[in-house]
Amino acid sequence: MDDDVREQAEEAAEVNALYNALKHDSDAQVGAIMGPLMGEYPEFREYGDEMAGVVAPVVERVNGMDADEKRDRLEELAPERVEELEAEDEEDDQALPDLPNVEEYDEVRMRLAPNPNGPWHLGSARMPAVIGTYKELYDGWMLCRFDDTDPETKRPDPDAYDEIIEAIDYLGFEPDEVIRASDRLDIYYDHARELIDLGGAYTCSCPGEEFSELKNSGEPCPHRDKDAETVREEFEAMVDGEYDSGEMVLRVKTDIEHKNPALRDFVAFRMIDTPHPREEAAEYRCWPMLDFQSGIDDHLTGITHIIRGIDLQDSAKRQAFVYDYFGWEYPEVVHWGHVQIDAYDVPMSTSTIIEKIEAGELTGWDDPRAPTIASLRRRGIRGEAIVDAMVELGTSSSNVDLAMSSIYANNRELVDEGADRAFFVRSEGPGTEGSVELPVSDGPDAGEPLVHPNHEDRGRRSIPVEGSVVVEAADLPAEGDRVWLKGYGCVRYEGDAFVATGDDLDVVREGDVDVVHWAPAEGPRMRLRTMDGDVTGVAEPGVRDYDEGEMVQFERVGFARLDELEGDPAVAYYAHP
Repeated sequence: MDDDVREQAEEAAEVNALYNALKHDSDAQVGAIMGPLMGEYPEFREYGDEMAGVVAPVVERVNGMDADEKRDRLEELAPERVEELEAEDEEDDQALPDLPNVEEYDEVRMRLAPNPNGPWHLGSARMPAVIGTYKELYDGWMLCRFDDTDPETKRPDPDAYDEIIEAIDYLGFEPDEVIRASDRLDIYYDHARELIDLGGAYTCSCPGEEFSELKNSGEPCPHRDKDAETVREEFEAMVDGEYDSGEMVLRVKTDIEHKNPALRDFVAFRMIDTPHPREEAAEYRCWPMLDFQSGIDDHLTGITHIIRGIDLQDSAKRQAFVYDYFGWEYPEVVHWGHVQIDAYDVPMSTSTIIEKIEAGELTGWDDPRAPTIASLRRRGIRGEAIVDAMVELGTSSSNVDLAMSSIYANNRELVDEGADRAFFVRSEGPGTEGSVELPVSDGPDAGEPLVHPNHEDRGRRSIPVEGSVVVEAADLPAEGDRVWLKGYGCVRYEGDAFVATGDDLDVVREGDVDVVHWAPAEGPRMRLRTMDGDVTGVAEPGVRDYDEGEMVQFERVGFARLDELEGDPAVAYYAHP
C-alpha cells in the first residue's frame, strides 16, 4: 500500500469512526468500521489484509476524544455527516409523524373535544397526550371544546368539566382556550339559518323508520323541496321549542343518491325534551347534532388539524358538505385507530364504569381496578409516564395495544431515585400466602436497612424489634435453616422462633441464605389497594412519618403511593413493580 492510499484510507476510516462513535454514543469498533469502508471505497479491497492495521490506530485515536472533540473533528472532515447525525437526532427525538401540510399554515391550531359525560378513562389520555405534544412540537395552539350538545343520550356530568381540565393539567398540558358548546347555541342557530337561505337545509317531520327506508333506497324525502320561507318558519318553531322530541328535525341537503347512505341528507338539529344539566342551557330544546356543531366550531376557532378516530371518517365527509355550502376550507384530518388495553377486567367505557360505581362494584373513579386517569393518578403514576407511552403509539390508523408495562417502566424511571425504601409484609389478599409471626432472640434491638440502596448519604432507617417480627409465609425457611432479615442479620428458624446466628453477609454472597423483608409484629397495619383487590399486612413504623401522597418502594413488593396514614389500617395504593 503506497502512502497516498494509506492517507486516503486513514482519513476515510477516521470519518467513519467519528460518525459511528457519535451515532451510537460509544467507542467505535474496528469491525464496525471495516465493512462500510470497504463497501464505500472498492479501491481498498485489494489491500484487505493490510486495512485492519491501518484502521485500528485511527479508531483508537478517535476513541480517545471526548464527544465535543469528535463532533468538531467530523465537522472539519465531513460536515455533511454531521448534518446526517443531526437529522437522525431530530428524527429520534420526534416520536410522532409530521402533521400534513403544516407549512401552509401560519400557526398549527388543534383541539381536544371531550364529551363531559364523566371523568376520563385511560384511553381518553391519548388525545391530550398527542395533541399537547404536537402543540409543543410546532409551538402551536390548543383548544379544549366541550362537545356537550346531547343532554339526553350522553348526558353531561356537571362535575366532569372541571375534572377533565384537571386531567389535562395532570398530563402536563394547558389549553389556550376552553369553550363549552352548550354556551354557543345561538351561533349554531345563526349558521343553520344561513344554510337554509343557501338552499342547503330543510325541515323534515318524517318518522325515523320511514326516512331510513327512503334514504336507503336513494329516494328523496317529500319535505326536501319545501320553499325556503316554510323551512325558516319551521326551524324558528324548533328554536322556540314548539315541537316535541322526534317531531321535527333539520336536515342538511347532500346527495340523496350518494353511494354511502350514511351521508345522505343527515340530521343537523333535533328536538330534545330533557333539559340540559347546566342551568345556562336548560331552556334550550333544539339541539345541534355533533357533526354540525363540531364542524361549525372547527371553522370559527380556526382549527387547522383534526385528529379523530378511524370510525369517524363519515363525520369529515358530512361536514365537508356544510363547508362546501359556506365556501370554507376543511381542516387537515388524521384518523387513528382505537387504543386497546387488556390489563383491566373493567372495560374502558364511561357508561360501564358509572354503572359499576353506582352498583358498588367500584369505590369510585379512582378505584385501582378502574381503567381511569383518576385511578392511575391516585396510584402515584405521573402524567408524564402516561403521555410518553401514548405518544410512542403514534397515530396509526390501525388499532393499537397499550401495554401498561410501558407506563410502569416510564414511571419507574421518574420515581425510583426519589422513592425511599420500606418494608410491608403481606398477610391477606390476592396473590398472598399469609404471614407468620415469630419471636426473635439473641439479635440486635433494631434493624437498620438503607433508606435507598443507591444513596447511602440518605442514611439508614431504624426498625425496632420488640419481641416478634412478621415475615411472609412464602419466605419462611425449612425448620433449622437460616434466612437473612434484610437490614437486621442472619437468623435460624427453630420451629417456634427466629434465633440470630451472628453470621456475616458472606453467607448471602455465597448464595447459602435468602434475603427477605420483614416488619415488627406491632408495626402499623397497612391496606395496599391494588388492581387485583386489597392486600392487608404490616408495615415498618417509619411509614407513618411520611407525608400522604409520597411514593415509597415496598421492597420485594413494588412502588406505592402513601394515601391515608392516620387510620387503622393505614392505606397505600400500589403503583407497579
